[in-house]
Amino acid sequence: MGLSDIKIPKMKFKKIKLNMVEELDEIDYEKLEKKNLKKKRENPYEDMTNYKTVKEFFIKSTEQYPNRPCILEKPNHKEPYKTYTYKEFSEDVKGLGTALTSVLNLKDKRVIIIGETQYGWYVSYMAMLCGVGIAVPTDRELPLNELENIIKRSKASAIIYSSKKENDIKKIKEKVPEVEYFIEMKSNKTIEGKEVGLEHLIELGKNIIKSGNNDFEKIEINPEEFKILFFTSGTTSNSKGVMLNNRNLAENINAVSAYVKIYPIDRLFSVLPLHHCYESTIGFLLPIACGASVAICEGLRYIVPNIQEAKPTGILTVPLLVESLYKKINEKIVKSKKDKMVNTMISLTNALKGAGIDIKKKIFKEIYDNLGGNLRIIVSAAAPIDRKVGEWLEDIGITFLQGYGLTETAPISALTPEYKTCIGSAGKAIVQADIKVKDPNENGEGELLIKTPTLMLGYYEDEEETNKAIDADGYFNSGDIGYIDEDGYIFITGRSKNVIVTQNGKNIYPEEIEMILDKVDEIKESMIYGKKPETNSKKDEKELIITARIIPDYEVIEELYGKMSADEIYNLIWKRIKEVNKKLTSYKAIKCLEIKEGEFEKTSTMKIKRYKELSK
Repeated sequence: MGLSDIKIPKMKFKKIKLNMVEELDEIDYEKLEKKNLKKKRENPYEDMTNYKTVKEFFIKSTEQYPNRPCILEKPNHKEPYKTYTYKEFSEDVKGLGTALTSVLNLKDKRVIIIGETQYGWYVSYMAMLCGVGIAVPTDRELPLNELENIIKRSKASAIIYSSKKENDIKKIKEKVPEVEYFIEMKSNKTIEGKEVGLEHLIELGKNIIKSGNNDFEKIEINPEEFKILFFTSGTTSNSKGVMLNNRNLAENINAVSAYVKIYPIDRLFSVLPLHHCYESTIGFLLPIACGASVAICEGLRYIVPNIQEAKPTGILTVPLLVESLYKKINEKIVKSKKDKMVNTMISLTNALKGAGIDIKKKIFKEIYDNLGGNLRIIVSAAAPIDRKVGEWLEDIGITFLQGYGLTETAPISALTPEYKTCIGSAGKAIVQADIKVKDPNENGEGELLIKTPTLMLGYYEDEEETNKAIDADGYFNSGDIGYIDEDGYIFITGRSKNVIVTQNGKNIYPEEIEMILDKVDEIKESMIYGKKPETNSKKDEKELIITARIIPDYEVIEELYGKMSADEIYNLIWKRIKEVNKKLTSYKAIKCLEIKEGEFEKTSTMKIKRYKELSK
């Protein structure tokens, strides 16, 4: 499941009765005032962590919280969540790491991890980060040609894959002879040539450890060494690979600890795909560092029952999902004819909170029960969100945070402090980072430059692009336009780069699609952009329409087909676009065609002036 492929299913919540007046009568206000009245914070938490590597906090948590829940996974929809403790997780990681290094000889080699979120994914990734080699988390939605390309570009020696990817692996196996092992999750298959099951390797490794071999555990991690490779747009040979090290990831954990408190009793709900740096770092490594647990969502169709069963305290997500939860819950409130009462209670509880009495969780208990009962934090990132959604969440007592960053910053470079939220902003620069505005205009807006210890080592095998992205002073050119207010909160107002951001937070790089289009004989030039829906389109339609503005090659067309009418040329180009769409991941597919009259306006270096074209 890619971020852009999220299709929100029907969400079924329980009927909301909201007997709020009765709740008000039962509250001990004097006791609550003493409990809730706290001095307002302005500064980061003093007990910020200072980890150097992932292995450091992995060992600390597994030793400190051996019997606490670590990963919760549903064996199937009908059975309850199965809980893996920190002790079990640690033993499985060490077992797998031992087998990968001592049996399969994959030490310091590149290993692709691909598949839906599951326990084996977590074990595999942690084993890699704790000393095996270079992890290459890969989008499971990639078409076969793109997956093959990633395998070859990353020089992968092994592929750890979920059973749902088995057919795809079979189809490309012969095309990637350089891959030494194909390791299937949830499989006990013994080593047969290049094939082996992950469960078998874990048990094999555990037996080796029992025999006295603890070489894997002794591996020392160099915080600065290249250990993770994320492809920001895993498609053509020109896609960018982001090289990260252990320090990058560890500094993310340190950064969050200064702004947000995560406790061992906390439970994060994993709904986003793990191949994204956002989810694998903040949705997985962060709770591990804090001794907290992670509950895996079976899939979006089961999101409501899964939340109600897992009872998470935090959800890391994208705007589309948050907005859907907000919409569905409020539909229930309106249907129950309790909307006026809810608004009244929001005003009342806000006033009481201002006086140091927070009764929101009690008053809005039924809403919380629909979300598992324990939810206290929702973090939204990857794309802008409707301000009213964040405000409503805060109004009912859920802390709403926003994060900002890129894969290149591993990913967090800014985050909302939980002790001083600011709806609408992308947060404040993390304490280790310096974020500034380049050449601000009269409104203080300009490109955001980021200097941070979470910054990547560089782009994989692309020194030229690395030098373009990072200046001589170590600042990364984010490509995002924004401003920073007097309190240090960052507001994103646009993008200087050409990337199209879907409502779910997925990046689409126009040049990548244009490169394919420009190879089509009948197309002379092309420009891809995200077109806003017409005002008379569906009410809830906010997604940009991927549009191709095309200059046909009229000479070639006439040579190949003879004289054609405008409609015939349009249909011909559209036919070619459909052929191109088959080579693209679904969210990148072109949905609209525009035939351009005349030439594109260009710079002196013959680059299309996109902003000029779009203004037309």
